[in-house]
Amino acid sequence: MQAVQSFKNQAAGTLYLVPTPIGNLGDITARALDTLRAVDLVAAEDTRHTQQLLNHFEIKQHLVSLHEHNYAQRVPQLIEELKAGKDVAQCSDAGMPSISDPGKELVAAAVKEGLPVVALPGPNAGLTALIASGLVPQPFTFYGFLPRKHQQQVTALSELVNRPETLIFYEAPHRLAKTLAALAEVFGKERKVVLARELTKRYEEYLRGSLGEAVNWAESQPVRGEFVLLVAGNDHPQASGEAPAQAADPIEQIDAEIARGLTTNAAIKLVAKQRGLKRQELYKQYHQL
Repeated sequence: MQAVQSFKNQAAGTLYLVPTPIGNLGDITARALDTLRAVDLVAAEDTRHTQQLLNHFEIKQHLVSLHEHNYAQRVPQLIEELKAGKDVAQCSDAGMPSISDPGKELVAAAVKEGLPVVALPGPNAGLTALIASGLVPQPFTFYGFLPRKHQQQVTALSELVNRPETLIFYEAPHRLAKTLAALAEVFGKERKVVLARELTKRYEEYLRGSLGEAVNWAESQPVRGEFVLLVAGNDHPQASGEAPAQAADPIEQIDAEIARGLTTNAAIKLVAKQRGLKRQELYKQYHQL
């Protein structure tokens, strides 16, 4: 293995990954501000949002957009700028670049070209919530945003139900209730959860309880703010950590999934999807209706 900095073209620029505050502007570091002032240009997820940050700290800088809709065009352009010796700072709207935000495509391209990449430490919503959650802080698994469609959520969560470590998810307010319902469906209503809302902001709040209680809370009132969901790990995971082999009989497979920790309904949905069966018919068969 070789260190890029030891053999890179000395004329090449450096890609700096600059975390930005997740709410409280006071959380930005002095090094991040110095970097934003010193680079030749800033690649931002939303130039309007980043411009507000720069204006607050009286930084004048050239901004270009970098988001999921212009990767194909923008990444090659930025690589050429780096090769020409320009230093580039990449930042997303809040938190760490590449963590549920744009950034990884540019990093991968820079690494492929042998260009130096420097990551600055800074704010991260998942870790901020984790250390104040009261749940076991390590080990943990960071997942980020779950798929939006219910069945895709159930399938993804079915892969995580047996994990013993604390699980970290992100969710938007308008999808919170449905995502919590999916979590309760797969993990069971008694599994402990912590909802961290509006971290570092004026109305920061931690809600602690069971998934069943969280579902009731989210369905009973208007939900506002961005959320980090922290779900306690499975206290009694399957020793192997592996999903059981698919049984010849769907009823046996449902029982096996339940033994892994899925609720009955979630197991029926999962088996029906895997086998291409109608869920309602499988439900009746399993319950002998």
